[in-house]
Amino acid sequence: MGVDLCQEACHSGPGDGVAVYVHIPFCVRKCYYCDFNSYPLDDDDGDGDAARAYVDALVREAALNGEQLAQRGLEVRTLYIGGGTPTSLHARLLARVLAGLGRNLPVRRDAEITVEANPGTLDGAKLEAMLDAGVNRLSLGAQAMDDDLLARIGRIHRVGDFLESFAAARRAGFQNINVDLIFALPGQDLARWRETLEAVVALAPEHISTYNLVIEEGTRFGRELEAGILQPVDEELDADMYQLAIDYLAERGYEHYEISNFALPGHSCLHNITYWRNEAYLGLGAGAHSHFDGKRYSNVLLPGDYVTRIEGGLSPVAEVEQVTVETEKRDTVILGLRMLRGVLDSEFYARFGIHLREAFGPEILELSNQGLLRVNEDGDNINNIDIIALTRRGLFLANEVFMRFLP
Repeated sequence: MGVDLCQEACHSGPGDGVAVYVHIPFCVRKCYYCDFNSYPLDDDDGDGDAARAYVDALVREAALNGEQLAQRGLEVRTLYIGGGTPTSLHARLLARVLAGLGRNLPVRRDAEITVEANPGTLDGAKLEAMLDAGVNRLSLGAQAMDDDLLARIGRIHRVGDFLESFAAARRAGFQNINVDLIFALPGQDLARWRETLEAVVALAPEHISTYNLVIEEGTRFGRELEAGILQPVDEELDADMYQLAIDYLAERGYEHYEISNFALPGHSCLHNITYWRNEAYLGLGAGAHSHFDGKRYSNVLLPGDYVTRIEGGLSPVAEVEQVTVETEKRDTVILGLRMLRGVLDSEFYARFGIHLREAFGPEILELSNQGLLRVNEDGDNINNIDIIALTRRGLFLANEVFMRFLP
């Protein structure tokens, strides 16, 4: 089946761990900004025919992948169940997914296991199912602490629902909680963004992710923008909001370790670090992507097509891309620069047998001269590079920096 990819593609050697992403493509209602591969459920309680068929197919795909991982001596070091909204499933189905993954994948006992959840879809039974299955990290989509803004962006919950979900997760025993936030929302000003930050930090979550709103084609917001109904936040206010998040969260003990992510000491997201280090990962479910040993794979997008392929004994993989060594180098630098630690020359050399200066000397020099890239800890020495990282200015112009490393 589609995971024959693992026979030839796992980059890690025996004994190494891999990251696994599992996609639940269902939600209660599509948010106005969302362009993810997600679809509203065909029933109210998350236990309809489509959801059950999808869960069964997902467990079968996990079993096939798990066998091949185990044969190669590979364990799962991080497991991330995302969506969509995984907690839009009924507690019984959520428990079935988690049990199936645990039964069929060689998950390490100390693995980081994350489930995404949205307020309004979380209850005691689902929290219990997650904890019983070994889930040790919860990611809650708050997005804003302002009922008017939540309604404007199409969220199904209100601030009170989020507060109750957060409190319930703490009561249940979750000690590692991330809160997702979005800034530069329509109608949001700096004061309202600060109120959201203050309200979330008061709860002391271990991790906070802050994303500026990007209006994508095909979304409701995209259509509103095209029709002239939506007025996006201007770039200066967007930058001011980002600056406020950086400063406010740093003052309260959160380490800014990636462009959009902040964590209390010891609580960085290990799964996402796999992506930013451009390491191997496996994706299960409709539309899920995998990256193994110089190849990138993606499954069919539509849940119905995915189920049909799995039930018919066919591979769910729709596309396979061979990644050249040159592309791998560029991806490693671009993704690595998302982390504030930057890209270490020693790690780059160990992986590719070439130093950063040899691979990207002109690009690094130009970006350093522009004040967008920092070379080494103690100054810019282009002839002896130990590390490259975004400067504070570079954080705000990161996409321009990344484009410079593209062919």
